[in-house]
Amino acid sequence: MRNRLLALLIGGLAIACTACTNKAAQAERIAQTTTGGSAARGVEAISRYGCGTCHTIPGVSGAFGRVGPPLAGLGDRFYVAGVLQNTPANLERWIENPPAVDEHTVMPNLHVTHQDAVDIAGYLYSLR
Repeated sequence: MRNRLLALLIGGLAIACTACTNKAAQAERIAQTTTGGSAARGVEAISRYGCGTCHTIPGVSGAFGRVGPPLAGLGDRFYVAGVLQNTPANLERWIENPPAVDEHTVMPNLHVTHQDAVDIAGYLYSLR
């Protein structure tokens, strides 16, 4: 009985790990296809720039901010920040320097590098 329970537990963990791996691989494919970036690097950059201080971002540890909008489903939205058509180039532009796009935004210029913006945008597009 104990061996059977252990086998079920190990099998369940293996399935869970496979699901996580498949989700990560899917996020990488979406990031690569939409922006040419890396979803894994995007998550790291989101954490490094502190985006979760203001935004709730699925898959990013500690990203439960309530100042800005939640970023789940961003890839399915028509506009970025209500002012730009939602395209990879526009999302990257917004991430790099929001006040340059909309001088009235409260989102600060965090001096995000272009590569980090590409990776962050790629990750955000995977959150459909």
